[in-house]
Amino acid sequence: MPKKKSSARKRQPRRFFRFQTLFKLFVVFSVVAFAFLIYCDIQVRSAFSDVRWQQPAKVYARPLILAPGVPLTPQELEYELGLLGYQNDSRLRYPGSYYRQQMTFALHYRDFAFPDQQRQAGRVLVHFSGDSVRRVEAMGGEPLEEVVLEPTVIGGIYPNVQEDRLLVRLENTPRMLVEVLLQVEDKQFYEHFGISPRGIARAMLANLKAGRTVQGGSTITQQLVKNVLLTRERSLWRKFQEMVMALLLEVHYSKDEILEAYINQVYLGQEGSRAIHGFALAARHYYNKPLEELNLAQTAMLVGLVKGPSYYAPWRHEQRAKERRNLVLAELAEAGWLSQAQLKVQQAQSLQLAKSSALEGVFPAYVDLVRRQLRRDYRNADLATEGLRVFTPFDPLVQRHAEQALTATLDGFGSRQSELQGAMTVTSVDNADVIAMVGGRRPRFAGFNRALDALRPVGSLIKPAIYLTALQEPHSYTLSTFIDDNPIAVKNPDGSLWKPTNYDEEFHGRVMLHEALSRSYNLAAARLGLELGIDKVLLTLKKLGVQRPLPAVPAMLLGAAELSPIEVHAMYQTLAANGRLQSLRAIYAVTDSRGQLLARYPQKPRQTVDQAAVHLLQYAMIETVREGTGKAVYQSLPADYRVAGKTGTSNDFRDSWFSGFAGDYAATVWLGNDDNSPTGLTGSAGALKAWRQFMAGASRQPMPFQPVEGVTYRWIDPENGRGSHAWCEGARQMPFIGGSWPTQESPRCVRTLPNIFQWFRNVFD
Repeated sequence: MPKKKSSARKRQPRRFFRFQTLFKLFVVFSVVAFAFLIYCDIQVRSAFSDVRWQQPAKVYARPLILAPGVPLTPQELEYELGLLGYQNDSRLRYPGSYYRQQMTFALHYRDFAFPDQQRQAGRVLVHFSGDSVRRVEAMGGEPLEEVVLEPTVIGGIYPNVQEDRLLVRLENTPRMLVEVLLQVEDKQFYEHFGISPRGIARAMLANLKAGRTVQGGSTITQQLVKNVLLTRERSLWRKFQEMVMALLLEVHYSKDEILEAYINQVYLGQEGSRAIHGFALAARHYYNKPLEELNLAQTAMLVGLVKGPSYYAPWRHEQRAKERRNLVLAELAEAGWLSQAQLKVQQAQSLQLAKSSALEGVFPAYVDLVRRQLRRDYRNADLATEGLRVFTPFDPLVQRHAEQALTATLDGFGSRQSELQGAMTVTSVDNADVIAMVGGRRPRFAGFNRALDALRPVGSLIKPAIYLTALQEPHSYTLSTFIDDNPIAVKNPDGSLWKPTNYDEEFHGRVMLHEALSRSYNLAAARLGLELGIDKVLLTLKKLGVQRPLPAVPAMLLGAAELSPIEVHAMYQTLAANGRLQSLRAIYAVTDSRGQLLARYPQKPRQTVDQAAVHLLQYAMIETVREGTGKAVYQSLPADYRVAGKTGTSNDFRDSWFSGFAGDYAATVWLGNDDNSPTGLTGSAGALKAWRQFMAGASRQPMPFQPVEGVTYRWIDPENGRGSHAWCEGARQMPFIGGSWPTQESPRCVRTLPNIFQWFRNVFD
C-alpha cells in the first residue's frame, strides 16, 4: 500500500505539469490568434476603405458642337460617334445610339455634367450639306441653335499604379448584371456570412467527379479579399487567411457595400501594362459602351471572364471566350431565366466585341502633357483617388489628321528610314490651346514622348527671332534693307574659329533682309545676329515664349541651341498670334467626381513684341513658303491658300524641322533618329511633307493678313531697295513701320513713257 501512495503522489505533479504546459500553449496560441485576428482586421478595414472609391482623374476631349455652318463632314461625325461608343440603332432606343441616312443623322445623345451645367439626354436630327452642318433640329422639326455632344474620355492620370477604374454605385448598376453575377458566382451571397460551406462542398464534389478543378467554392466576399489583400499564391495558409478576412469583412460592412466594391474591383483583363478592374471599365474596354447599354450576351461574357481573364481573353482566345459565355447563358437557362429557344438565339450570337480596345489612354502623348500641367496644382494622391474630371481642348478630329500625316510621311521613306522618328504639336492660333499632339512614330504607344522631351538642335527655325529683333528697330532695319551674305569667321571663347557656311555652299553678297530669311541664308543671319548682339536675340526669344536658357554663343544664331518640339512651337504660336504671348494650354477646367467646378484655367495674353514688327516678319514667312525654302508646301495646298512657315535643318542633316501656321492652326513637326544619327533630310525634304499633309487635311481657314496700325505698304524695286511704282518690272509691295520706307526713287523705275509702255506689254503678255 505505501508504494501505491508514492506512485499516486508522483503522478499528480506530472498531470499538473502537463496541464500547465497545455495551458501555456493555449495562452500562447490565444495571444497569437488574437494578434493575427487584430492584424487581419486592421488590414481589412484599411484596405477596404481605401479601395472602395479609388478613382483616378479622367481626362476629357473638347465637346463636339453641332450647329449650322460648323465645318464638319458626315464621316468626321461618324468617327467621333465611334470614339464615344455610340451604337447604330434605327429606333434610337437608348442614349448613345444613332442612325444615319445619307446626309442626315438621328442622334440620341447622353446626359452629361459639363463644368457649367448638367445636360440631359435628348434626340435630335443633324443635316449636312457638303462639308458642313446645314441644320440641327429637334425630332419635332423645331430648329436648334446648337447641340453639344458629350466629350469622349481620352485618358486617365495614374500617378502610382497602372490600374484603371470607372466606378459605378450599386444603385446605378444594371440589375441584369447583378443578377447574372450572383447566379454564376455566388447564389447564396445574401444568405452566408462570408464563407459558404455548402458552396465549398458542392465545388469539391464537382471537382472530384471531373477529376480536375472545374468549380471554385469561394464566395464573392472571399474573391474580393483575394483581389484586394492577398497574393495569387495557392496554399492552405493563404486560403485560411482569405476565410478569416472574409468573415471580418462581413462584420464591418454590409452586403451591398461588399457587392458594390466587388463590381468595381474585380480583375477582368489587361491592356498593355494597364490592369482592367471593374465591370464598368471592362464594358468600355471590350465593347466601347457604358455598362448600362450592354445586352444579355455581352453581360454574360463579362461575368464569364471572372473565372479567368487571361485564359478567356476574347481577342486572343475568341472560341474559349464564346464557350465560356455560352456556359454562363446555359446556367441562366437552367435557373429559368431563358427558354431553350431563347438560349439558342443568345448562344448563336457573336461576341460583338469592339474592333480594338476602346480604353481611355489611346492618346498618350497628349495625356502626358495634361499630367504635367496638373501636377503643378494637385497632389499625386488627389489625382489617384479623388476622381477628378479634367476638361481639355483636345480635338480628336485634328489629332487624327496629325497622326495620319506624320505616320504617312515616315512610312513614305520606306525601309531605308525604318528607325526614323517624329513628333508633332498643334495649337489653335486664337487662344494657344494645344489641340493635338503626336509623340512618336507609333502615336498610340505610351513610350518616350518626343513632342515634350526630345531636345534637339533647331537649325534655321531660330532665324525668325533674329530678323524680328532687327525689324523692331525700323529706323535701322526694314524688309528692304540690304545685309551681307559673305564669309564670316568669329573666334570662340576656346580660341577656335566659328566659320559657318550656306546650305548651297555659295555666297550671295548683298541681299535684302526679306530674301535672306525666305531663302534661309546662314551667313546673312549670322552677320545680322552679331551686328544686333546675341543678348538682344536671346531676349526676343524669351519674349516669344522660349523659357529654356540658351547658350550666348555665335553658333546659337544658326540653331545650335537644343529645344523640344513643344518649346519651338511656343515661339511660333506667338508669331502666329501677332506677338501675343500665351501659355500653351492643355486644361481649361477641372471638376470633382460629381461635376462641381474646382478650377478654371483662363488665358492671359500679353503683347510681348511689337505687332507691327511681327506683321513684317509674317510677310517674309509667307514669302518663305511662296518662293523660298518652304515652297514645296504648295504641292499639297491650293495656290491661293495663305500660310506662313519656316524650314529648319541641323548640322549633318540630323534633324528636319518645319513650323508654321494658317488662320486656324499652328503646327510644328520634327523628324530625326533617336540615336542622333544623320537622316539625310532637310526641313523641306522631311518635316515639311508631314506639315503640308496635315494642313491640307485639317485646316479650314487661310491665314488672315491685314495691315496693322502703324504699317504702310510701298512699292519697292527689288534690284536696289528703292521706291518704285506698280508698273516697274519686278516691283513688289512691302510693309514698312512708320516712315521707314525708302525715300529715294529707283532710277530704273522713273515714270517715263517707254517704261510705262513696257509695263503694259508685260501685263498683257
